[in-house]
Amino acid sequence: MVPFQTVEAIAPDSRVLIRIDLNAPVDDSGSVVATRRFDRHAASVDTLAAAGHRVVCLAHQGRPGGDAFISLAQHAALLDARTDAPVRFVDAVTEPRALAAIEALAPGEVLLLENVRMHPDELPEAPPAEKAETALVGTLAAAVDWYVDDAYSVAHRSHASIVGFPLRLPACGGPVMATEHTANTAIGDRSFDGPVVMVLGGTKATDVIGVMRALAARVDRFCLGGVAAELFLRAAGAPVGVDTGSGDRFRTQWANTADEIAAIADRLEAEVLLPTDLAYADAAGERAEVAVAAIETKTTPYLDIGTETAERYAAAVAPAAAVFVKGALGVFEDPRFARGTVTVLEAIADADAYSVVGGGDTSRAVPLYDLDPDGFDHLSIAGGAYLSALSGASLVGVDVLRSATTAP
Repeated sequence: MVPFQTVEAIAPDSRVLIRIDLNAPVDDSGSVVATRRFDRHAASVDTLAAAGHRVVCLAHQGRPGGDAFISLAQHAALLDARTDAPVRFVDAVTEPRALAAIEALAPGEVLLLENVRMHPDELPEAPPAEKAETALVGTLAAAVDWYVDDAYSVAHRSHASIVGFPLRLPACGGPVMATEHTANTAIGDRSFDGPVVMVLGGTKATDVIGVMRALAARVDRFCLGGVAAELFLRAAGAPVGVDTGSGDRFRTQWANTADEIAAIADRLEAEVLLPTDLAYADAAGERAEVAVAAIETKTTPYLDIGTETAERYAAAVAPAAAVFVKGALGVFEDPRFARGTVTVLEAIADADAYSVVGGGDTSRAVPLYDLDPDGFDHLSIAGGAYLSALSGASLVGVDVLRSATTAP
């Protein structure tokens, strides 16, 4: 059961402001690449429109100053292609033309406002009470009846569009918010009749360490890949976890985490599985593998766990009652180095286990390599919020919904 009201609580024929997350990659030509977020939020929007509400969507794209910081005009077209209700777009957030478009909505119609991060009140983070008093929140709150937060993936951010409205309007969580919250907190909220396995990868060792620290008492086996795996191997004496060029993928992370990695490795030695082989690109650009025990000096980046390691991790997953994935085990976007991630995901799909896959873009590997999404209980669209939930941290976006008013 979620700790907030859901959309069923909304009064009939309401003007509803729904915060969704359409943040997506932008390719070299400037085109937005639609992700599963569009499909998930389209279903939420259709739920509200089908109920006869007048639906106003608020979303963001990129960060100010970044290449992906663009208008939501393309997003409106991509969302419209996925909803039953037609989606209109207005290139404004609180300007008179935006308010006029909101006022003109008929029951069942949908409007997407401009990139909310283009409004000066959205960023930076600040306490909810402060964000609730901004012009952004005050202006839009006066134009609608209800607020719905469906943007779980940014629920860890104290931005105006996330934390301000629940202090000014009747508020509830949307379908995506409810589904994500339930799945991503399951490791702390549910009991499982059997081993719990966590597969941890990615490029940030601090993320992995935080999860291991928080969940050591609830997880029976950690399978490590990515940067954290090399740093744990380095702590065990292997000549890896170092940079091979001028970059700084490992040096600073090792300086900041070496002591804690050593402590965790000592405390959880029996529970942590580390790679016994690693994959790299050989001189011909082909995938090659080397046993960790055979490495004398690291001379090239390692881009995936090796085949032997992938099979060991798959065997660890097979008898599990629950499996949670945070981060990829290799550079799966490159088919040469997808073997580790795909092998383990296939094993998870085949296992009789409750499974959640998330962490940045990790769940993209499922459609990318034609894995059956029905083989997983939940494919999270969240990154930072998923990590916070796994680590036991509270999400400010959820916290404000808990105490939100439920009646106009």
